[in-house]
Amino acid sequence: MKQIRTQDAVGHVLCHDMTQIIPGQYKDARFRKGHVVREEDIPVLLSMGKENLYVWEMVPGMVHENEGAERLCALCENEHMVRSQVKEGKLELTAAIDGLFRVDGKRLREINLLGDAMIATRHGSTAVRRGDKLCGTRVIPLVIEEEKLLRAEAIGGGRPLLELLPWKLRTAGVITTGSEVAKGLIEDAFTPVVERKLSAFGIAMTEHRVVGDGAENVAAAIADVRAAGVDLVICTGGMSVDPDDSTPAAIRRSGAEIVTYGAPALPGAMFLLGYYGDGTPVMGLPGCVMYAKTTIFDIILPRIAAGVPVTQEEIAALGEGGLCLGCERCTYPNCGFGK
Repeated sequence: MKQIRTQDAVGHVLCHDMTQIIPGQYKDARFRKGHVVREEDIPVLLSMGKENLYVWEMVPGMVHENEGAERLCALCENEHMVRSQVKEGKLELTAAIDGLFRVDGKRLREINLLGDAMIATRHGSTAVRRGDKLCGTRVIPLVIEEEKLLRAEAIGGGRPLLELLPWKLRTAGVITTGSEVAKGLIEDAFTPVVERKLSAFGIAMTEHRVVGDGAENVAAAIADVRAAGVDLVICTGGMSVDPDDSTPAAIRRSGAEIVTYGAPALPGAMFLLGYYGDGTPVMGLPGCVMYAKTTIFDIILPRIAAGVPVTQEEIAALGEGGLCLGCERCTYPNCGFGK
Protein backbone atom coordinates (compact mmCIF):
# COMPACT_ATOMS: atom_id res chain seq x y z
CA MET A 1 0.00 0.00 0.00
CA LYS A 2 1.25 3.48 -0.81
CA GLN A 3 0.04 7.09 -0.96
CA ILE A 4 0.07 8.78 -4.37
CA ARG A 5 -1.28 11.96 -5.96
CA THR A 6 -4.81 11.47 -7.26
CA GLN A 7 -3.73 12.64 -10.72
CA ASP A 8 -1.23 9.75 -10.81
CA ALA A 9 -3.67 7.05 -9.64
CA VAL A 10 -5.00 5.79 -12.98
CA GLY A 11 -4.68 1.99 -13.11
CA HIS A 12 -4.14 1.64 -9.36
CA VAL A 13 -6.42 -0.22 -6.91
CA LEU A 14 -8.13 1.66 -4.06
CA CYS A 15 -7.47 0.28 -0.58
CA HIS A 16 -10.70 1.53 1.02
CA ASP A 17 -14.16 2.90 0.20
CA MET A 18 -14.43 6.52 -0.91
CA THR A 19 -17.63 8.17 0.36
CA GLN A 20 -19.18 11.06 -1.55
CA ILE A 21 -21.60 13.43 0.18
CA ILE A 22 -23.93 15.74 -1.76
CA PRO A 23 -26.14 17.48 0.86
CA GLY A 24 -29.78 16.52 0.48
CA GLN A 25 -29.07 14.21 -2.46
CA TYR A 26 -26.45 11.56 -1.89
CA LYS A 27 -24.29 9.94 0.75
CA ASP A 28 -22.72 6.62 -0.13
CA ALA A 29 -19.53 4.98 -1.29
CA ARG A 30 -18.80 6.58 -4.65
CA PHE A 31 -15.86 4.25 -5.19
CA ARG A 32 -15.53 0.90 -3.49
CA LYS A 33 -12.45 -0.76 -2.08
CA GLY A 34 -10.79 -2.65 -4.89
CA HIS A 35 -11.92 -0.23 -7.59
CA VAL A 36 -9.36 0.29 -10.35
CA VAL A 37 -9.03 4.05 -10.88
CA ARG A 38 -9.88 5.25 -14.41
CA GLU A 39 -9.08 8.53 -16.15
CA GLU A 40 -12.68 9.72 -15.85
CA ASP A 41 -12.61 9.10 -12.07
CA ILE A 42 -9.94 11.74 -11.43
CA PRO A 43 -12.21 14.85 -11.61
CA VAL A 44 -14.79 13.15 -9.38
CA LEU A 45 -12.18 12.23 -6.76
CA LEU A 46 -10.74 15.74 -6.77
CA SER A 47 -14.25 17.20 -6.36
CA MET A 48 -14.60 15.01 -3.27
CA GLY A 49 -11.49 16.65 -1.80
CA LYS A 50 -9.28 13.60 -2.41
CA GLU A 51 -5.94 15.07 -3.48
CA ASN A 52 -4.08 11.91 -2.44
CA LEU A 53 -5.13 8.26 -2.43
CA TYR A 54 -4.01 5.09 -0.72
CA VAL A 55 -3.61 2.39 -3.36
CA TRP A 56 -2.17 -1.05 -3.82
CA GLU A 57 0.92 -1.23 -5.92
CA MET A 58 0.15 -3.48 -8.86
CA VAL A 59 3.37 -5.30 -9.52
CA PRO A 60 4.05 -8.00 -12.13
CA GLY A 61 2.71 -11.39 -11.09
CA MET A 62 -0.21 -9.96 -9.09
CA VAL A 63 -3.88 -10.06 -10.19
CA HIS A 64 -6.73 -7.78 -9.08
CA GLU A 65 -9.57 -9.38 -7.08
CA ASN A 66 -12.14 -8.78 -9.83
CA GLU A 67 -10.08 -10.59 -12.45
CA GLY A 68 -9.38 -13.33 -9.91
CA ALA A 69 -13.10 -13.86 -9.28
CA GLU A 70 -13.71 -14.03 -13.03
CA ARG A 71 -11.02 -16.66 -13.49
CA LEU A 72 -12.33 -18.75 -10.59
CA CYS A 73 -15.84 -18.51 -12.01
CA ALA A 74 -14.55 -19.75 -15.37
CA LEU A 75 -13.42 -22.94 -13.61
CA CYS A 76 -17.01 -23.56 -12.47
CA GLU A 77 -19.21 -22.33 -15.30
CA ASN A 78 -20.96 -24.86 -17.49
CA GLU A 79 -24.02 -25.11 -19.72
CA HIS A 80 -27.33 -23.70 -18.43
CA MET A 81 -25.65 -21.26 -16.01
CA VAL A 82 -25.81 -17.46 -15.91
CA ARG A 83 -22.86 -15.38 -14.70
CA SER A 84 -23.43 -12.21 -12.68
CA GLN A 85 -21.41 -9.03 -12.98
CA VAL A 86 -18.42 -8.97 -10.67
CA LYS A 87 -19.13 -6.71 -7.69
CA GLU A 88 -16.75 -5.89 -4.85
CA GLY A 89 -14.58 -8.81 -5.89
CA LYS A 90 -17.45 -11.32 -5.83
CA LEU A 91 -19.23 -13.17 -8.62
CA GLU A 92 -22.14 -15.62 -8.68
CA LEU A 93 -23.56 -18.26 -11.02
CA THR A 94 -27.31 -18.92 -11.16
CA ALA A 95 -29.36 -21.64 -12.85
CA ALA A 96 -30.82 -20.88 -16.29
CA ILE A 97 -33.04 -23.99 -16.20
CA ASP A 98 -34.63 -26.46 -13.79
CA GLY A 99 -32.40 -29.48 -13.34
CA LEU A 100 -29.98 -31.55 -11.30
CA PHE A 101 -27.00 -29.64 -9.89
CA ARG A 102 -23.76 -31.59 -9.50
CA VAL A 103 -20.37 -30.66 -8.02
CA ASP A 104 -16.94 -32.24 -8.38
CA GLY A 105 -16.23 -32.07 -4.66
CA LYS A 106 -12.69 -33.43 -4.87
CA ARG A 107 -11.39 -30.73 -7.22
CA LEU A 108 -13.39 -28.07 -5.37
CA ARG A 109 -11.65 -28.94 -2.09
CA GLU A 110 -8.22 -28.94 -3.76
CA ILE A 111 -8.77 -25.42 -5.08
CA ASN A 112 -10.07 -24.11 -1.76
CA LEU A 113 -6.97 -25.52 -0.05
CA LEU A 114 -4.72 -23.21 -2.09
CA GLY A 115 -5.59 -20.20 0.07
CA ASP A 116 -6.42 -16.56 -0.86
CA ALA A 117 -9.18 -17.77 -3.23
CA MET A 118 -12.54 -19.39 -2.58
CA ILE A 119 -15.38 -21.11 -4.39
CA ALA A 120 -18.58 -21.79 -2.42
CA THR A 121 -21.41 -23.87 -3.91
CA ARG A 122 -24.78 -25.19 -2.85
CA HIS A 123 -24.98 -28.93 -2.15
CA GLY A 124 -24.48 -31.15 -5.17
CA SER A 125 -26.84 -33.90 -6.39
CA THR A 126 -29.82 -31.68 -5.61
CA ALA A 127 -32.67 -30.27 -7.65
CA VAL A 128 -32.53 -26.58 -8.54
CA ARG A 129 -35.00 -24.26 -10.19
CA ARG A 130 -34.36 -21.55 -12.75
CA GLY A 131 -32.89 -18.51 -10.98
CA ASP A 132 -31.45 -20.44 -8.00
CA LYS A 133 -27.95 -19.52 -6.88
CA LEU A 134 -25.38 -22.20 -7.68
CA CYS A 135 -22.05 -20.81 -6.52
CA GLY A 136 -20.05 -17.75 -5.59
CA THR A 137 -16.36 -17.01 -6.20
CA ARG A 138 -13.98 -14.41 -4.88
CA VAL A 139 -10.38 -13.65 -4.03
CA ILE A 140 -9.83 -12.97 -0.32
CA PRO A 141 -7.26 -10.11 -0.57
CA LEU A 142 -7.50 -7.18 -2.99
CA VAL A 143 -4.78 -8.72 -5.11
CA ILE A 144 -3.60 -12.29 -5.48
CA GLU A 145 -0.49 -13.95 -6.82
CA GLU A 146 -1.20 -15.15 -10.33
CA GLU A 147 0.72 -18.30 -9.55
CA LYS A 148 -2.12 -19.38 -7.22
CA LEU A 149 -4.70 -18.82 -9.94
CA LEU A 150 -2.57 -20.83 -12.35
CA ARG A 151 -2.47 -23.67 -9.84
CA ALA A 152 -6.26 -23.50 -9.48
CA GLU A 153 -6.64 -23.62 -13.24
CA ALA A 154 -4.34 -26.63 -13.40
CA ILE A 155 -6.57 -28.42 -10.87
CA GLY A 156 -9.58 -27.49 -12.99
CA GLY A 157 -7.95 -29.26 -15.90
CA GLY A 158 -10.19 -27.68 -18.50
CA ARG A 159 -13.32 -29.40 -17.13
CA PRO A 160 -15.97 -27.35 -15.27
CA LEU A 161 -16.32 -28.14 -11.57
CA LEU A 162 -20.10 -27.75 -11.81
CA GLU A 163 -22.80 -29.34 -13.92
CA LEU A 164 -26.50 -28.60 -14.39
CA LEU A 165 -28.43 -31.36 -16.13
CA PRO A 166 -31.98 -30.79 -17.44
CA TRP A 167 -34.72 -33.25 -16.55
CA LYS A 168 -34.58 -36.12 -19.05
CA LEU A 169 -37.26 -38.67 -18.13
CA ARG A 170 -40.80 -37.89 -19.28
CA THR A 171 -43.05 -40.90 -18.53
CA ALA A 172 -43.55 -43.36 -15.70
CA GLY A 173 -45.50 -46.55 -15.15
CA VAL A 174 -46.74 -47.01 -11.57
CA ILE A 175 -47.74 -50.41 -10.17
CA THR A 176 -49.81 -50.14 -7.00
CA THR A 177 -49.61 -53.40 -5.04
CA GLY A 178 -51.83 -54.86 -2.36
CA SER A 179 -54.94 -57.03 -2.42
CA GLU A 180 -56.78 -54.64 -0.11
CA VAL A 181 -56.40 -51.87 -2.70
CA ALA A 182 -57.08 -54.14 -5.68
CA LYS A 183 -60.32 -55.36 -4.06
CA GLY A 184 -61.41 -51.82 -3.22
CA LEU A 185 -61.33 -52.41 0.52
CA ILE A 186 -59.20 -49.30 1.05
CA GLU A 187 -58.59 -46.22 -1.04
CA ASP A 188 -55.32 -45.93 -2.96
CA ALA A 189 -53.64 -43.04 -1.14
CA PHE A 190 -50.17 -43.92 -2.41
CA THR A 191 -50.46 -43.26 -6.14
CA PRO A 192 -51.57 -39.58 -5.87
CA VAL A 193 -48.49 -38.82 -3.74
CA VAL A 194 -46.15 -40.45 -6.25
CA GLU A 195 -47.86 -38.75 -9.20
CA ARG A 196 -47.52 -35.33 -7.55
CA LYS A 197 -43.83 -35.84 -6.78
CA LEU A 198 -43.14 -37.03 -10.34
CA SER A 199 -44.88 -34.03 -11.87
CA ALA A 200 -42.48 -31.67 -10.08
CA PHE A 201 -39.77 -33.05 -12.37
CA GLY A 202 -41.81 -33.03 -15.57
CA ILE A 203 -42.62 -36.77 -15.42
CA ALA A 204 -46.17 -37.87 -16.25
CA MET A 205 -47.68 -41.13 -14.98
CA THR A 206 -48.82 -42.51 -18.34
CA GLU A 207 -49.40 -46.09 -17.17
CA HIS A 208 -51.00 -47.30 -13.92
CA ARG A 209 -51.78 -50.81 -12.76
CA VAL A 210 -53.36 -51.98 -9.49
CA VAL A 211 -52.53 -55.59 -8.63
CA GLY A 212 -53.06 -57.97 -5.75
CA ASP A 213 -50.38 -59.64 -3.68
CA GLY A 214 -48.07 -62.20 -5.25
CA ALA A 215 -44.77 -61.82 -7.06
CA GLU A 216 -46.24 -63.21 -10.28
CA ASN A 217 -48.98 -60.56 -10.35
CA VAL A 218 -46.54 -57.69 -9.77
CA ALA A 219 -44.00 -59.04 -12.28
CA ALA A 220 -46.72 -59.32 -14.93
CA ALA A 221 -47.81 -55.72 -14.31
CA ILE A 222 -44.19 -54.56 -14.61
CA ALA A 223 -43.87 -56.34 -17.95
CA ASP A 224 -47.09 -54.69 -19.09
CA VAL A 225 -46.02 -51.11 -18.32
CA ARG A 226 -42.55 -51.72 -19.73
CA ALA A 227 -44.13 -52.87 -22.97
CA ALA A 228 -45.82 -49.47 -23.12
CA GLY A 229 -42.34 -47.88 -23.34
CA VAL A 230 -42.24 -45.85 -20.12
CA ASP A 231 -39.01 -44.16 -19.00
CA LEU A 232 -39.38 -45.21 -15.36
CA VAL A 233 -41.07 -48.03 -13.45
CA ILE A 234 -42.28 -47.53 -9.88
CA CYS A 235 -43.81 -50.13 -7.57
CA THR A 236 -45.55 -48.89 -4.44
CA GLY A 237 -45.95 -50.96 -1.31
CA GLY A 238 -45.10 -54.56 -0.50
CA MET A 239 -41.53 -53.64 0.38
CA SER A 240 -41.20 -54.95 3.94
CA VAL A 241 -40.18 -58.44 5.08
CA ASP A 242 -43.72 -59.66 5.76
CA PRO A 243 -44.60 -62.91 3.93
CA ASP A 244 -47.25 -61.15 1.82
CA ASP A 245 -44.84 -58.40 0.74
CA SER A 246 -43.42 -59.74 -2.52
CA THR A 247 -42.53 -56.60 -4.50
CA PRO A 248 -38.72 -57.02 -4.25
CA ALA A 249 -39.00 -60.60 -5.52
CA ALA A 250 -41.26 -59.44 -8.35
CA ILE A 251 -38.79 -56.76 -9.43
CA ARG A 252 -35.98 -59.32 -9.48
CA ARG A 253 -38.21 -61.71 -11.45
CA SER A 254 -38.94 -58.95 -13.97
CA GLY A 255 -35.29 -58.98 -15.03
CA ALA A 256 -33.95 -55.91 -13.24
CA GLU A 257 -30.41 -55.80 -11.92
CA ILE A 258 -30.74 -54.64 -8.32
CA VAL A 259 -28.49 -51.79 -7.19
CA THR A 260 -29.77 -51.87 -3.64
CA TYR A 261 -32.60 -53.26 -1.55
CA GLY A 262 -32.35 -51.19 1.58
CA ALA A 263 -30.87 -47.75 2.10
CA PRO A 264 -29.25 -45.94 5.06
CA ALA A 265 -32.05 -43.38 5.20
CA LEU A 266 -34.97 -42.82 7.52
CA PRO A 267 -37.69 -42.58 6.37
CA GLY A 268 -37.03 -44.98 3.52
CA ALA A 269 -34.88 -47.86 4.75
CA MET A 270 -36.79 -50.46 2.68
CA PHE A 271 -36.21 -48.63 -0.62
CA LEU A 272 -35.23 -50.62 -3.71
CA LEU A 273 -33.47 -49.40 -6.85
CA GLY A 274 -32.60 -51.37 -9.96
CA TYR A 275 -32.06 -51.02 -13.70
CA TYR A 276 -33.10 -53.02 -16.72
CA GLY A 277 -30.70 -53.86 -19.53
CA ASP A 278 -31.90 -50.91 -21.61
CA GLY A 279 -31.13 -48.48 -18.77
CA THR A 280 -34.73 -48.04 -17.57
CA PRO A 281 -34.74 -47.51 -13.78
CA VAL A 282 -37.15 -49.30 -11.47
CA MET A 283 -37.89 -48.30 -7.89
CA GLY A 284 -39.71 -50.07 -5.09
CA LEU A 285 -41.15 -47.50 -2.68
CA PRO A 286 -41.85 -48.36 0.96
CA GLY A 287 -45.03 -47.21 2.67
CA CYS A 288 -43.35 -44.21 4.33
CA VAL A 289 -43.39 -42.39 0.97
CA MET A 290 -47.18 -42.27 1.24
CA TYR A 291 -47.35 -40.50 4.60
CA ALA A 292 -43.97 -38.91 5.40
CA LYS A 293 -43.33 -35.44 4.01
CA THR A 294 -39.75 -36.21 2.90
CA THR A 295 -38.14 -39.61 2.32
CA ILE A 296 -35.42 -41.41 0.38
CA PHE A 297 -37.64 -41.03 -2.71
CA ASP A 298 -37.19 -37.22 -2.61
CA ILE A 299 -33.41 -37.63 -2.41
CA ILE A 300 -33.05 -40.09 -5.30
CA LEU A 301 -35.79 -38.89 -7.67
CA PRO A 302 -33.92 -35.78 -8.96
CA ARG A 303 -30.96 -37.94 -10.03
CA ILE A 304 -33.27 -40.44 -11.73
CA ALA A 305 -35.22 -37.65 -13.45
CA ALA A 306 -31.99 -36.26 -14.93
CA GLY A 307 -31.02 -39.68 -16.28
CA VAL A 308 -28.02 -40.04 -13.96
CA PRO A 309 -27.30 -43.67 -12.93
CA VAL A 310 -27.23 -44.08 -9.15
CA THR A 311 -24.64 -46.45 -7.71
CA GLN A 312 -24.56 -48.56 -4.57
CA GLU A 313 -21.68 -46.39 -3.30
CA GLU A 314 -23.82 -43.26 -3.60
CA ILE A 315 -26.65 -44.93 -1.71
CA ALA A 316 -24.24 -46.02 1.04
CA ALA A 317 -22.88 -42.46 1.32
CA LEU A 318 -26.34 -41.23 2.34
CA GLY A 319 -25.78 -42.69 5.82
CA GLU A 320 -24.29 -39.39 7.01
CA GLY A 321 -27.22 -37.02 6.71
CA GLY A 322 -29.70 -39.79 5.95
CA LEU A 323 -31.68 -39.28 9.16
CA CYS A 324 -34.65 -36.95 8.76
CA LEU A 325 -35.15 -35.04 12.00
CA GLY A 326 -38.90 -34.78 11.51
CA CYS A 327 -39.00 -31.02 12.07
CA GLU A 328 -42.42 -29.61 12.89
CA ARG A 329 -42.02 -27.26 9.92
CA CYS A 330 -40.36 -29.14 7.06
CA THR A 331 -37.93 -26.97 5.05
CA TYR A 332 -36.58 -29.68 2.72
CA PRO A 333 -34.54 -29.36 0.56
CA ASN A 334 -33.12 -26.46 2.61
CA CYS A 335 -31.93 -28.79 5.37
CA GLY A 336 -29.31 -31.47 5.96
CA PHE A 337 -31.42 -34.50 5.02
CA GLY A 338 -29.68 -36.54 2.35
CA LYS A 339 -26.62 -34.27 2.24
